[in-house]
Amino acid sequence: MSLLLVPTREEEAADMIRAAAEAKRSLAISGGNTRSGFGQQVEAQGVLRSAGLSGIVAYDPAEMVLTARAGTPVSEIEEALAENGQMLAFEPMDHRAVMGTVGEPTIGGIFATNTSGPRRFVAGAARDSLLGVRYINGRGEVLRAGGRVMKNVTGLDLVKLLAGSFGTLGFLTEVTFRVLPRPQDQRTIILSGLDDGEAARAMAIAMSLSVEVSGAAHLPESVRGRFLNGNLSDGPATVLRLEGLAASVAVRAQKLVATLQSLAPISQLEAEESRVLWQEIRDVKPYADGTMKPLWRVSVAPTSGFQLVAALRLQAGIDCFYDWQGGLLWMRMESEPEGELVRHVMHQTGGGHATLVRASDDMRATENAFEPLPAAVLALQARVKQQLDPAGIFNPGKMARS
Repeated sequence: MSLLLVPTREEEAADMIRAAAEAKRSLAISGGNTRSGFGQQVEAQGVLRSAGLSGIVAYDPAEMVLTARAGTPVSEIEEALAENGQMLAFEPMDHRAVMGTVGEPTIGGIFATNTSGPRRFVAGAARDSLLGVRYINGRGEVLRAGGRVMKNVTGLDLVKLLAGSFGTLGFLTEVTFRVLPRPQDQRTIILSGLDDGEAARAMAIAMSLSVEVSGAAHLPESVRGRFLNGNLSDGPATVLRLEGLAASVAVRAQKLVATLQSLAPISQLEAEESRVLWQEIRDVKPYADGTMKPLWRVSVAPTSGFQLVAALRLQAGIDCFYDWQGGLLWMRMESEPEGELVRHVMHQTGGGHATLVRASDDMRATENAFEPLPAAVLALQARVKQQLDPAGIFNPGKMARS
């Protein structure tokens, strides 16, 4: 059985990592372990978790900047922000339902995996909110990159590098990030009955208007009934979210409806139902089905997503819905992951990135979970890894099949 290490102080974590490096003992890195199964399988001799490094270190609502230890539960962060009318702009997904895991998502885990939700295409990814980090490298050295304000760009590239590195470059102990005011009101405009291609065009029109759409998704008929307990209008639903001051939302909604009403029947969701719907979109509710059917997260150009799905359906059984104005596809395969087919068709229809989020252990052993990188990028990645983790102890094999 792997040794479980849960430090409660940064210095303790550094000692543990230094000892592991000297012994050449590999470590699986995790926070709340709610994304276990994401990425390639890691064969490690120990598990190092940040869950013991918890608590908000500094939070000034006026500056809209918060510093927290990496193991702090996301729920604790969100509660503190809500008390001050603020939020995480990038709307991070909670993977527990779709991955079939338990535990508490941590703020360090959010940034380590660069987890972002429906607002990503207008507000940026998690890494775009990250200002600074404290972390421990593979030598057991405690380092700091970035700062507490945006104008302090010292080490900013390293901050961005650690975000989305899935614990392969360093062990995060503290993160500093910016937050934004929570919108006073929100409303969702629903266009009913559009097919995938028509929905892509409708979303493009909506995004071209000066109405500040903060969420744009298309829910085909195969998934529409799995949202809001089946209470969405009949037919495929193309959903557009508006957020802000109540008076502003009302005016912008009127403009959006006037522009799109010739395309399809339109209905609206008020604030509470709208909030629930976008949380279900964020957490990929249709595929939180208790199975391990392969689930892909595919990022493409918004205008090519429906073409990719149409081409794949000629050769494989898939279910799908679209987020990020059609640029993010959540695709559940009926049986095998069929990664080679997914990526081949994806590149034929314009390119993109395909990530295998969920699959059985046997399937993951034979598939590339992350998009394969060009040789030059792999070489650069290896040099960075050598600098930050010379003994290769952090999450070996997590990002690529050996």
